Amino acid sequence: MFHYIRNKLTQAQIIAMGYFLVITVGTLLLMLPAATRSGEMATPLTALFTATSATCVTGLVVVDTASYWSVFGQCIILLMIQVGGLGFMTIGVLFAMFLNKKISLKTRGILQESMNTSQVGGVVRLVRKALIGTCIIEMAGAVLLSFRFVPEFGVLRGIYFGIFHAISAFCNAGFDLMGTSKGPYSSFTSYADDTLINVTIMGLIIIGGIGFFVWDDICRNKWQIKKYKLHTKIVLSCTAILIVGGAFFIYLFEKDNLMAGMSVKETVLTSAFSSVTARTAGFNTIDTAGLTTSSKMLTVLLMFIGGSPGSTAGGIKTTTIVVLLIYVWSNLRGARGCNIFERRLEDDAVRKASDVAVISLCMAIIASIAIPYFQPQLVMEDVVFEVFSAIGTVGMSTGITRDLSAASRIVIVLLMYCGRIGSMSFALSFMERKKVAPIKLPEEKVMIG
Repeated sequence: MFHYIRNKLTQAQIIAMGYFLVITVGTLLLMLPAATRSGEMATPLTALFTATSATCVTGLVVVDTASYWSVFGQCIILLMIQVGGLGFMTIGVLFAMFLNKKISLKTRGILQESMNTSQVGGVVRLVRKALIGTCIIEMAGAVLLSFRFVPEFGVLRGIYFGIFHAISAFCNAGFDLMGTSKGPYSSFTSYADDTLINVTIMGLIIIGGIGFFVWDDICRNKWQIKKYKLHTKIVLSCTAILIVGGAFFIYLFEKDNLMAGMSVKETVLTSAFSSVTARTAGFNTIDTAGLTTSSKMLTVLLMFIGGSPGSTAGGIKTTTIVVLLIYVWSNLRGARGCNIFERRLEDDAVRKASDVAVISLCMAIIASIAIPYFQPQLVMEDVVFEVFSAIGTVGMSTGITRDLSAASRIVIVLLMYCGRIGSMSFALSFMERKKVAPIKLPEEKVMIG
């Protein structure tokens, strides 16, 4: 049966179905009485929303993770975060390696699509490196975080907190367990001036968000930047610009608001953390609802861009926005081709970037219209923030998530699902690619702009 389905479905359909199955199983497990602290069964919609948010590494929640879910429920959420962050196909390959099974060409193709790499060759080696690297980085993050959590919460709970938040940060998930000790939905607001917590969380988010292909390129070429692939150069440059630029403007917009009265150290940490986490992580060290309108709109932009291809992050991706900007800039200058770092971008990259950006933007606009229809009392600014947080699989919220109606929650669930599998893959999963006849229709000009 499995082989029949695998041969009949396209790669995009298999990826979409895989995430759907993970969400379904997670929903059923979270509906078990043992998954909640009260021992009562969670409602189907609460379980579905949480399972989708965890699998799609988003972080939006309708109930506080620490105070509502039991340790069993939290472990289920953590498992879904790990599967969703690495990709279910990557986990499947891990089991195949343990069982010494041969990885078929069809599976390699699905892996290529899942990890968003440019070629099938070497994809299994890349997966192996990603798995090993993930274990090392998450363990290192857990150890560093434990230095802070163990003295505060005790040995066992401190280690558990370290592991949970290291995995959640690396996978850009945004789930936290601070609800029972620091207050529901508080995230890391009580650690705004803690250098160890801030730097460790930011480091995990950035490393998880640059992508496995970039890891591989850096590991092979070390500090020889000239030998880096064009993809790696674009990702690293764009990531640095977004982090530094985002931190500067957030400071500019909040210095007389939420950052008023903060020390220089706390201001720097808060600005950097807010910039980094906005690109799909979902944690926060300041009250998101209290941000100025300018900061909220900047955060929406950062959430829409997101991380990089083949990573644990969401969004339309850094390479997409760079390709689109280079394309526009080249057209304005009348240049031949789209050139960056002394290389020319392929035409297919421009077409795909346009498709991804337009499809994602259309989904966000439709959702921004639908939710106010269901709940007219919601502030439009908060709705737009929530929508882009969902489709970018970020998890930041101004606090309206738990006030959403059933219909609005379903809209957010769909956005999180589409955001994780990719807007392009989601659209392709419903369409069958047919061979196009080599015939062109008559050309006619239209006026633009």
